[in-house]
Amino acid sequence: MLAAGAPLADLLVPEWAAAQEEFLALARSGDAELLAAARQRLRLAGMPATLIARVERSGKAQPTLTIASPISGVLQELAVRTGMSVAAGATLARINGLDSVWLELAVPEAEAGVLAAGQTVEARLPAFAGEVLTGRVAAILPEANADSRTLRVRVELANPDGRLRPGLTAQVRLNRASEQGVLWVPSEAVIRTGRRALVMLAEDAGRYRPVEVRPGQESDGRTVVLSGLEEGQQVVVSGQFLLDSEASLRGLVVETTATPEPAVDLPALHEAEGTVVEIGDLSVTLAHGPFRTLGMPGMTMSFPLADPILQQGLKVGDRVRFAVRESDAGLVVERLEKQGDQP
Repeated sequence: MLAAGAPLADLLVPEWAAAQEEFLALARSGDAELLAAARQRLRLAGMPATLIARVERSGKAQPTLTIASPISGVLQELAVRTGMSVAAGATLARINGLDSVWLELAVPEAEAGVLAAGQTVEARLPAFAGEVLTGRVAAILPEANADSRTLRVRVELANPDGRLRPGLTAQVRLNRASEQGVLWVPSEAVIRTGRRALVMLAEDAGRYRPVEVRPGQESDGRTVVLSGLEEGQQVVVSGQFLLDSEASLRGLVVETTATPEPAVDLPALHEAEGTVVEIGDLSVTLAHGPFRTLGMPGMTMSFPLADPILQQGLKVGDRVRFAVRESDAGLVVERLEKQGDQP
């Protein structure tokens, strides 16, 4: 750590010695006009006013200039060594000021669609328990980490008292500007059957009713409900699968938000998320996450497509959410859609 004004290096400028000796000689002569001209020559030679004043006070030539840190911060690089020559304009040192600091985040790629420059962030540091610091997204770096499937995001935090130091860790929460006016439910409350999404609506007298909903973005254990529910309605979070099974046995009608489709006996669909690795004539290779309903871990594999139209607009590198069904030929892709705002 450096304080503002801390010395960094002493530079010897031999050319200054002769100019300073001439200046001192004129100072002893008492000729004010010539002395002013000599002082101007010192300024034109690049000498700071403080050094000129020190030479005049001491009466001795001082061709050595001490370079001081203009700000307080962390010394990132010192590019000079004892005895080396430096050219005019060369960088002598790099200092990272600590009035504001960067907090680097690793954000899951599934959240990429909701990231935006200027977005507010809440940070909690173990070093300052109980405090919540607020910052803004300064930059979203263009490369993703292929191993962790995360994006690097830089958040700028104000640090007026200098407490935040390089190397500290933090837990953060991204605040979405669109959260107000959006209906959220716990993700556990959403039952995904492969063909539709349901929630179990709690009614009076201990009754429950299945309702079809249209889910949106999922984050932090919560899912946006775009349609099908109203604010204030209560949904079942735990045990909804048992209730859904009982509703099916009793033949209860699910309240839908769209025109109901005729019942067709189709194999169950299994959903996962992945990234397009290769596109074939009637197949697609995906690096996908786990199929929880199949107990199948994430891996990279090729899937046949149920319909070639699923390839339209698809390109290598796209992040997708897809659903497969089991068949004699293996797992066949029945549904495939891009995630987020991808071109």
